[in-house]
Amino acid sequence: MSETDEVVIYTDGACKGNPGPGGWGALLVYKGVEKELWGGDPSTTNNRMELMAAIAGLIALTRPCSVKLVTDSQYVMKGIQEWLPNWKKRGWKTAAKEPVKNADLWQKLDEEV
Repeated sequence: MSETDEVVIYTDGACKGNPGPGGWGALLVYKGVEKELWGGDPSTTNNRMELMAAIAGLIALTRPCSVKLVTDSQYVMKGIQEWLPNWKKRGWKTAAKEPVKNADLWQKLDEEV
């Protein structure tokens, strides 16, 4: 696999209640080969499960490559595309100077990107 090779990672997370028991899943597709990942937590939130799916998908990559992340979570997409750089500049604070929710998972995601 080279950096020009593309892996598509499909992710989803869900929670019964918010907070409540939740689960996440990720499907990695590379040249027609699929790998499924999943997990859960007995007490979590929907946003944490969405983040865990993306993180698990990225951790599963064994070599540098191009990644297309497919998610229905606006929280994850806006976080990656818009919010993350500013949170890092502000020391993991929001524009309102509040601590970023789920900062532990955002930091892990940032390490994997």
